[in-house]
Amino acid sequence: MILYPAIDIRDGRAVRLVQGDYERETAFDDDPSEAARRWVDQGARALHVVDLDGAREGAPLNIQRVEEICEAVDVEVQVGGGLRQAEDVEAVLAVGARRAILGTAALSDPALVEVLAAEHGERIMVAVDARSGAVAVEGWQRATEVGAEDVIADLGRRGVGRFAFTPVEVDGTLAGPAIDSLRVAADAAAAASATLVYSGGVGSLEHLAELAALGLSALEGVIVGRALYEGRFTVAEGAAALAGG
Repeated sequence: MILYPAIDIRDGRAVRLVQGDYERETAFDDDPSEAARRWVDQGARALHVVDLDGAREGAPLNIQRVEEICEAVDVEVQVGGGLRQAEDVEAVLAVGARRAILGTAALSDPALVEVLAAEHGERIMVAVDARSGAVAVEGWQRATEVGAEDVIADLGRRGVGRFAFTPVEVDGTLAGPAIDSLRVAADAAAAASATLVYSGGVGSLEHLAELAALGLSALEGVIVGRALYEGRFTVAEGAAALAGG
């Protein structure tokens, strides 16, 4: 199982939000590529990058920062935030991202996601962010009545093979993962023969060990943000916890 350090970009800086609230932001690095180098130096095998400005505005606004990250490190980088048009996906892939992550478009234009998945294969990933089980879109600002498992099932049928799942109510809290929500999402991914990366609430090595011990066949990685930035554990320690070490 892979540990993905998170780099969320807002106004050009690496920040973290609490429960998806843009008013509850903590800035950690003025230069996100410095965070990328730090996590890779600690042993990261991949990075998870989100353009928060893009997620809220509907188009990527930090492409230059994404390119700088991709140039700074020699690991796979998956990038999301505001990717709602084919040309935006192409732009992110062109600057070095291994994968482009679509979120809002998964609900607003599933046919586009299907086309992109057919064209780019495993380089297309879908982020499913949910509050109380229902998907939230547009930078977590707009709630829907669609269940996370329903989105995963539908897009799995359309050819998407990779998903990222975040229960927004625990994101950034360090209070522990939302295990019940994860089980539902992971079961839907497994039924679609897809893989899932989990994000939200991880604040300790014990939380990572708990996730690893679930034995969910679809769960291939965990995204960690605030706990790494606050030094609660290193990337290497987190990776060892996920590996059962």
